[in-house]
Amino acid sequence: MISELVLCVVEEKDPGFWRAQAQATLQSALSRKLNTNVAKNIVLFLGDGMGITTITAARILKGQLENQTGEETVMTMDTFPYVGLAKVYSVDFQIPDSAATATAYLCGVKTNLNVVGLSAAARNGVCRTQKGNESVGVVTTTRVQHATPAGAYAHSSRTWYSDDDMPASAKRDGCTDIAAQLINNTDIDVIIGGGRKYMTPKGTVDPEYPLDLSSLGKRQDNRNLIDEWISMKKEKVAHYIWNKKDFDAVDPETTDYLMALFEPGDLRYEEERDPLMDPSIIETTEKANRILQKNPKGFFLLVEGGRIDQGHHASRASMALHEAVALDNAVARALELTSEDETLTIVTADHSHSLSFNGYPFRGNSILGKSPLYGQDLLPYTTLMYGNGPGHKIIDNKRPDIRSVDTSKTTTLAPLKAICCPNEARFAAGVAEQFAIAEAKLRAWSSVDGDESNDDSYDEDFLPANEPTTQSTDLSSYPHYLRDLLHHPSVSEPTPAETRAMRGRERRGL
Repeated sequence: MISELVLCVVEEKDPGFWRAQAQATLQSALSRKLNTNVAKNIVLFLGDGMGITTITAARILKGQLENQTGEETVMTMDTFPYVGLAKVYSVDFQIPDSAATATAYLCGVKTNLNVVGLSAAARNGVCRTQKGNESVGVVTTTRVQHATPAGAYAHSSRTWYSDDDMPASAKRDGCTDIAAQLINNTDIDVIIGGGRKYMTPKGTVDPEYPLDLSSLGKRQDNRNLIDEWISMKKEKVAHYIWNKKDFDAVDPETTDYLMALFEPGDLRYEEERDPLMDPSIIETTEKANRILQKNPKGFFLLVEGGRIDQGHHASRASMALHEAVALDNAVARALELTSEDETLTIVTADHSHSLSFNGYPFRGNSILGKSPLYGQDLLPYTTLMYGNGPGHKIIDNKRPDIRSVDTSKTTTLAPLKAICCPNEARFAAGVAEQFAIAEAKLRAWSSVDGDESNDDSYDEDFLPANEPTTQSTDLSSYPHYLRDLLHHPSVSEPTPAETRAMRGRERRGL
């Protein structure tokens, strides 16, 4: 590694080194040929919480994992010819969550915070990602009932993972939990992630963690949704599996449907994953791709690196960045398995995090390490810091001294990239609204096999304003955004003070 670094330093002192790279970059852009093909397949990679700072830090980490300095590393997503920025916000908040953003980039409509698959006026929407003639797959590193994957099939409050998570008033009004909607709302060919406990009756012992009470089934309605799913597919070759051994045994060529739930809740972080029990996101992406690509009509595949976001929420930059690197590796594998002549591949994020770079670390300094320059209080600090979240400590008006702390595991605007088919991929240029991603996906399929049913309008996907709802009038127990969602004219809009109070109660109940 030392010899490689010395060679790098010598090359970089030569102005011709930089000019040659600039000329190669320009020539590559000028020689790029426009691909006018119509996309048959769409693969959407979603890095949850993977903002620009996260991508920069992950790029450096990826290079350092390969014994490079890191800054000059080129990630797979960096090679995409069309790059832009997506503006992210929800109808009611400056900062959106994963549910509202999933509704934007999957359904093409912005909505309220914590709401998935419904418009801000609370009309039940039908997303274009739902199945037509194409096959559909959802792969995630979280529970399959989480906000991002739920955006592909559910219409709900994001926290209603099972009926056990729903308020009694919602059940009385006939609302359905996300897990039940997973098997009933649309015909999804491949479902891979976690979330076993939301699918089984309350008290059901988990096959992997039989002694863990937190892994027991949660459903109060006594339904076993896994068994129901298997029964629904009895005319097809369908497999439900929960471990890597059975996963590896699934033959994509003979499999019509696959449900793979590897954990009771979210999957383990990539750095903590047991490779004997759980496959990587590279493996799950490949398996899904091979199953779906058998459909001559094409397929839509959503792949979420969901634990990037959860690592950031926990102020665990190392976990988040390794998740981002793993997602980039999955992108590389998907590109190998598909042809850009017929596949639109999109890599984007739903929102960012308060992660920031600090100080002036030397070139090649560990991205998970400390700055070599101390602060004015004569104490070191990490290169990466969070503007909020757990881990902040001030004792006697002083920061803790971290000189002896290994920060590699404990370190305390969303990018949008697209490749092929350029007819649709050209939307990824400049700054655009996040919901335009859904429009690009819609247009990509608009002319396949002469199908003109996917036109440019989403109007028919949502109930018209004069369409009456079937909800009861007793909505007072709902937070205001769910009352808006249920849209009953007898419910008045809360005052700003009431909104803040209700929002606080809702958060404390999560």
